Amino acid sequence: MIKKVIAIALILVFISSLSFATDPKINAESAILMDAKSGRILYSFNPYKKLPMASTTKIMTALIAIEKGNMEDIVEIGKDSVGIEGSSIYLYENEKISLKDLLYGLMLRSGNDASVAIGKYIGGDLKKFISMMNDRAKDIGAMNTSFANPNGLDAQNHYTTAYDLALIAREALKYEEFKEIVSTKTYIANRDKNNYFYNKNKTLWQYEGGDGVKIGYTKRSGRCLVSSATREGMQLIAVVLNDGDWFNDCYKLLDYGFENYSSYIIYDIGQFVSNVKVINGELDFLPVVVDDVCVLSLKESEKEKIKLSIELPDEIPAPINIGDKIGKISIYLDGELLYTSNLISKSKVKEISYFKRILKGLKN
Repeated sequence: MIKKVIAIALILVFISSLSFATDPKINAESAILMDAKSGRILYSFNPYKKLPMASTTKIMTALIAIEKGNMEDIVEIGKDSVGIEGSSIYLYENEKISLKDLLYGLMLRSGNDASVAIGKYIGGDLKKFISMMNDRAKDIGAMNTSFANPNGLDAQNHYTTAYDLALIAREALKYEEFKEIVSTKTYIANRDKNNYFYNKNKTLWQYEGGDGVKIGYTKRSGRCLVSSATREGMQLIAVVLNDGDWFNDCYKLLDYGFENYSSYIIYDIGQFVSNVKVINGELDFLPVVVDDVCVLSLKESEKEKIKLSIELPDEIPAPINIGDKIGKISIYLDGELLYTSNLISKSKVKEISYFKRILKGLKN
């Protein structure tokens, strides 16, 4: 395996008059600003402090429901999903409602009853669903998160960090269904009563480009907010925990990101990287391409510091299929790994017979 490190200039002209940003002043006990595409942290304050999260819990509830369920599934409401304390969409026993309507009620109206109904339907019972939530958190990398329920009501072993919550939101935002739900201001459910859902997340109305995600509040957790916004193709996620000025502070974080960072395509999906020598194949060389697009949020002063690390073998034996992983490409800034993608085969290469190998050797 060989490793190549290449310094790249992202633009031809470097603007010398740089603006020097000052960190936003906020009131949160913990906060973070994250680039949704790459997961890069653009700002943080106590990002790994374990704190209760209130109804921002429901981001994970929705994520699992979208991954494991079908939006058109019809859910029959049991007695134990009715009359849950706190915010409600007023489910009633034996009501039949679609999973889609439950998810809108969960994320727009913050229905605690909807969260229980979703958990019981997807998990079979709440205990199993909560286990699914905790397992998914670990899969995402949210290692300092513990769920004790699907709604965020106060519980001893129910906590997260601003960093973990941003990771969970980032994962959920990869799903078009989730993005559609959390960016919806109002929704009319297919039910006879209590069918008008108004999104409590003021980010959608107050902030330019605002498109999510979830608010939360209990006396124990204080005011918690996960906001997201997209401008010129760059989506940012702002999280504040226990913040009395929750919306304004999220807006300050988002402003900081949009004012000081811009979005750059470092490489695109299918972009050619190199040819690799093939042993005993119908082709002598295999074209290798990137299997992903890399878009990074960068400050003006960071653009010329980006380095690519390309890892590829000197040669590879046939047979090779289209899409086979051949190596990887990694993006670094000042020694910090920002993004990694696989390098894959663009072509199929069949192995040649022993006889053809001899003839090929004679020609050479």
